[in-house]
Amino acid sequence: MLAAMCGVFGIYGHPEAANLTYLGLHALQHRGQEAAGIVTTEGRVLYSHRGEGLVHEVFNEAAIGRLPGHAAIGHTRYSTAGGGGLRNTQPFAFEYALGALAVAHNGNLTNAQELRAELEQKGAIFQSSSDTETLVHLIAHSPQRKVEDRIVDALLRVEGAYSLVFLTPDRLVAVRDPAGVRPLCVGRLRTPEQAYVVASEPTCFDLINASFERYLAPGEVFTVDARGARSSFPLPGRRPALCVFEYVYFARPDSMLGSASVYEVRKELGRRLAVEHPAEADLVLPVPDSGVPAALGYAEQMKLPFELGLIRSHYVGRTFIEPRQSIRHFGVRLKLNPVGDVLRGKRVVVVDDSIVRGTTSRKIVKMLRDAGAREVHVRISSPPTQWPCFYGIDTPTRGELIASTHTVAETVRYLTADSLGYLSREGLSQAVSAVSTPLSGGGAGLCDACFSGNYPIPIVEPAAPHRQLPLLQV
Repeated sequence: MLAAMCGVFGIYGHPEAANLTYLGLHALQHRGQEAAGIVTTEGRVLYSHRGEGLVHEVFNEAAIGRLPGHAAIGHTRYSTAGGGGLRNTQPFAFEYALGALAVAHNGNLTNAQELRAELEQKGAIFQSSSDTETLVHLIAHSPQRKVEDRIVDALLRVEGAYSLVFLTPDRLVAVRDPAGVRPLCVGRLRTPEQAYVVASEPTCFDLINASFERYLAPGEVFTVDARGARSSFPLPGRRPALCVFEYVYFARPDSMLGSASVYEVRKELGRRLAVEHPAEADLVLPVPDSGVPAALGYAEQMKLPFELGLIRSHYVGRTFIEPRQSIRHFGVRLKLNPVGDVLRGKRVVVVDDSIVRGTTSRKIVKMLRDAGAREVHVRISSPPTQWPCFYGIDTPTRGELIASTHTVAETVRYLTADSLGYLSREGLSQAVSAVSTPLSGGGAGLCDACFSGNYPIPIVEPAAPHRQLPLLQV
């Protein structure tokens, strides 16, 4: 299982740690909507509450009341290959030789199956299908005596991308992988307690009235305890490779990555997309919500009207009864509905952030035509997604990626569009560089393996994946 596009949060030194962690996870909800959890400590033991669903569905006043303490970590989860279920819901909390430890993880360990097979040969028993549990076992098996040393000892054996937040009864430890693929930042609460907070994105700091200080550097181990905060860099360095999809899609538009807002980067992506792939059209519309800033930039560059030709429902629940045949394209219709008065008789440019399999884009094009659009020109504010991600993004196998099996002309025919234009890799890199300094440092500090096939971290292909056995319900 990938930890994927999850959100992690941690706080140390505040009497309402659980409440603030709840708020932090709420602000990170866009990074994962399937499950959430919080672990707290008052200095002696760990307290845990986890559940499937959105943050506000998992936690209520009674649940928060059972999580006392001055320190906490939280996780909001977006599951991928390992499937759902409470047993895969984080943070994981466990007891080992040095006491209690909890961990929340965003990312993916690329050699987890190889390490898992080795641990199982030694008698380790796994309770989940999560690669994070492999890291837990490595920590428990480490001969080191200090918790930070055990964490580092375990991380020296793993490959992949990770932002990790650990909690023990007396300290909080945050770690960012040596390539900086996944973001992790530090802030301080504007209160007399001067508590430290860490999170996947700084947007949650605004909600809890904390000040953003900085992003952790690639490979940094950041520890907070009663003595204060300190950093170390015990992990071998790598070329910085921040996931470029943080700019394209993952991060909230109001987040800061590097020196500029994600919103401004996405508008610049749209401007450059218009330069590379202009279209003779009457109006520009986004696929909401992820396509909005890029569509604004495209419309500005082309000097075309920007319209909301698709309206998104913000009240789609986690489960619903889907008719089998009675309503075609039900899933897309549940989330998006066209505005006929805007579209009727018009030549439209529809802007989205990416195309994966192409099935959703095909349904959107048909929806626009059914609503009266005369022409539909599809524009994508990222390059063709031709390679799967092994660092924590839910992408299918390469054969399922439409851009790896179809030319642009073939994709146009499949989508039933009038034209299709992807932003080039050069255009994407130039847009990011023009607006911001990448937070991982260095002008070339981005991972674009899903576009290029150039993987910055080794990918370990196990001889045979571990068997998925039936598990007891928890």
